[in-house]
Amino acid sequence: MLCLPSLLPAQEFPGRKQIEAYQLESGEEVIFDGKIEENFWDTIKPATGFRQREPNEGVIASERTEVRIAYDEEYLYLGVMLYDSDPSGIKANQKRRDVRIVADERFTWIFDTFNDQRSAYFMEINPNGLRTDGLISTGQGNSINLNWDGIWDARTIISEFGWSAEIKIPFRTLNFDIESDRWGINFMRVIRRKSETALWSGYRRNQGIDRPQDAGLLTGLTGMSQGLGLEVVPFGVLNGSEQRLDAGDDTQAKIDGGLDINYSITPSLKASLTFNTDFAEAEVDQRQVNLTRFPLQFPEQRDFFLEGANIYEFAPASGVNPYFSRRIGLRDGAPVPITYGTRLLGNTGDYNLALLHVRTGEKDDVRPENFSVARVKRNLGSESTAGLIYTRRSARDAIDDRPSLQERYTLGGDLDLGTSRFMGRNNLQFQAFFVFHNSPFASDDTTDTDVWDRSSRGFRLNFPNQPWSAHVSYREFGKAFDPALGFTPRNAFRRLQPTIDYTPQFSDSEIIRQVGWGIRFEHLTDLDFDLLTQYLTFTLFDIELVSDDQLSFSVTRNYERLEQPFDIKRDGSVILPVDEYVNWLASVEMETASYRKISLEASFEGGGFWSGSRIEYGAEVTVRPFPGIELSPEYIRTDVNVEEKFSTDLVRFEANLDFTTSLFLTTNIQFDNLSDLLAINNRLRWIITPGSDLYVVYKHNWIDRGVGLRTSQRSGALKVSYTHRF
Repeated sequence: MLCLPSLLPAQEFPGRKQIEAYQLESGEEVIFDGKIEENFWDTIKPATGFRQREPNEGVIASERTEVRIAYDEEYLYLGVMLYDSDPSGIKANQKRRDVRIVADERFTWIFDTFNDQRSAYFMEINPNGLRTDGLISTGQGNSINLNWDGIWDARTIISEFGWSAEIKIPFRTLNFDIESDRWGINFMRVIRRKSETALWSGYRRNQGIDRPQDAGLLTGLTGMSQGLGLEVVPFGVLNGSEQRLDAGDDTQAKIDGGLDINYSITPSLKASLTFNTDFAEAEVDQRQVNLTRFPLQFPEQRDFFLEGANIYEFAPASGVNPYFSRRIGLRDGAPVPITYGTRLLGNTGDYNLALLHVRTGEKDDVRPENFSVARVKRNLGSESTAGLIYTRRSARDAIDDRPSLQERYTLGGDLDLGTSRFMGRNNLQFQAFFVFHNSPFASDDTTDTDVWDRSSRGFRLNFPNQPWSAHVSYREFGKAFDPALGFTPRNAFRRLQPTIDYTPQFSDSEIIRQVGWGIRFEHLTDLDFDLLTQYLTFTLFDIELVSDDQLSFSVTRNYERLEQPFDIKRDGSVILPVDEYVNWLASVEMETASYRKISLEASFEGGGFWSGSRIEYGAEVTVRPFPGIELSPEYIRTDVNVEEKFSTDLVRFEANLDFTTSLFLTTNIQFDNLSDLLAINNRLRWIITPGSDLYVVYKHNWIDRGVGLRTSQRSGALKVSYTHRF
């Protein structure tokens, strides 16, 4: 705690690398073909001097990279030359928009458009012109939200010198400070066959492309325009579904439509409206088998709720979720109609703002509700923030006023302090939070709770560096903590969790890149300090080879105290009694390099499990026979021996057929033997132009009720959206 006062006054590092943008003159234009041949490119001083982060930290990159930047009133252009001494070795298999590029060469860059070193736009391409983008949030465990979709384009070519790219980004796609001519910027290149990662700035192992704190500067930006700042996105949907019930088939078909309107109040603050919102194109959830006592948290898949997710994040890495967007418009995984939604996102001065209000409609026994979320973060120093979050869920204007539909609100505050120069050039981070919500309703039998019972609080101190890294966290959740718009799998506990890791790099080895060792301890008690759960995990080795193959082995001691019987299969067949359980288990994980045409991820975990034993093993094979084709079968089996023996099987298969970088077909098949449900989801996406899409989706579910698989539900949807900017 004595170190914390040094975190706030941190300032920008002097001597940040810089690149100046060239303003195109009248008559100068980019011929958008991936070739860096226009005369003006030769007059621009490029960003060069890339250095390796992997495999040899600080060594000059083995291949030369040059990045030039130009702009006019409406667009920002990047001209990138990626020289390669062996062009035949360039990996270029993937084509799908918005997937993380893991099998190919890639060029990645970030724009910290407010130069606040806390958030940034993330964009990357491969030699096929595949485009992936997202939003970066800093803090304890930097995160990249790849579900943000910006409107921009890229053209690439592979030639005898290597490969090159021209990138065209409308200023209307980005929020930025119109008063500033400086953005934070950084570039990264991955040479896949060499397992080499090189950066323009921030090449050290405790830095990287996902840290705007370590970026350079882009200068010379003036006179950019976002036009009127108005964006209109109408969409139409054709839906059809059939559900087979004991009382007869329920068949429905309808044609519907809606409208999204976005308006840039300022270049850094955008307001949005959505009417009659439909999410027919959302990707399917990945099925999981749950043998724990607690509910699983599935990620958000809907674009409207994903935009601005970096601002909504609250005390990341601290395990508290006062706002979980899947509470809106979904009930037990099934969609609830959204009548309208409004949103305000962006920055003003030192403040980051995210405001949301959504009105849902009526479906079956679900009544209309209003959902509101407000999130404000204030920048402190150069790497720190303080924030507040408020959520409200209400149905007071519903037809009736049942207690279960009354108003519920949550209020929380979080503090993130960070510095990149602790004891020299080390990272140090501190995080604290407090969240509470209003009291239960009069009909509830827990009305004797106070604010402490209905709150959560905690802190986390993190030292994320190489080769040594460590953190310690402490959190408490009250016995009645259950925010109406949040996600809380467990409450009524106190949890202490320290971790320490040592991961040295073997730069002189031609086989091993690094080996990691670590100890993780979790001590969880009830609110009276009686032990409930304890984990002690030893990572005996975590080996990463120069070839990008990985192998790890760990051993864990687990203590669990059941305070009430646990129905492990949730069908009454296997019930574990109240008792104390101590077990040891071992875990092995193996992963081969993703750039191979056939790659493998495999895992094995075995040992004690409650009063018996459990063995779980799984494998996922990814086959890339030709560019644009990716087949990924996965199988996970769990053999459990407790009060009785039983096994669970989970099968997943995904086939991606990418005909071009704008036309893709995905087939997803899932089955598990607990639900006996077989599901297939087919999704065709055609990017007509950046921002305008056509989706064709077909879903079919079969269930086995003892007489073989029979259709239980099927549905299809056609959705077309078009973006027009003024």
